[in-house]
Amino acid sequence: MNFRDPLASARGLGSAKTGFGHWWAQRISAVVLALLTPFVVYCLAHYGIADYAALKTQFANPLFSAACILYVLALFWHACLGLQVVFEDYVHHGTFEVILQVLVKIVFSFAALAALIAIVRLASGS
Repeated sequence: MNFRDPLASARGLGSAKTGFGHWWAQRISAVVLALLTPFVVYCLAHYGIADYAALKTQFANPLFSAACILYVLALFWHACLGLQVVFEDYVHHGTFEVILQVLVKIVFSFAALAALIAIVRLASGS
C-alpha cells in the first residue's frame, strides 16, 4: 500500500507552467503567418522578382519591408516552436534532445538574421 500523497509522487514530473505560453506563441505566429503570407506572395508575384532593380523598388516601400520583416520573424519563430514540440514528443534521449533544441535555435537565429540583413539591405538600396 502506498501512503504517499499523489501530489508528492507527481512533483517534478508534471507541467513546468510554460505550456500555455508556448501554445499561445505558436497560435499568434500562425495567425500572423496566415495574414501576411497572401500579402507577401501577392506582392512578389504581382510586382515581380525577375530583376534586381524591380526587387529593390519593391523593398523601398516601407510597408512592404516592414511586412517582410514581420513575416520572416514570425516564420522562423513558428518553425522553431514547432520543431521544439516535435523534439520533445519524439526524441526520447535527453542529451540528444537538448543538442537538437540548441542546434535548431542557433541555425534559425542565424537564418533569421541573414534574412533580416537581406531585407534591410534591399530596403536601404545598398
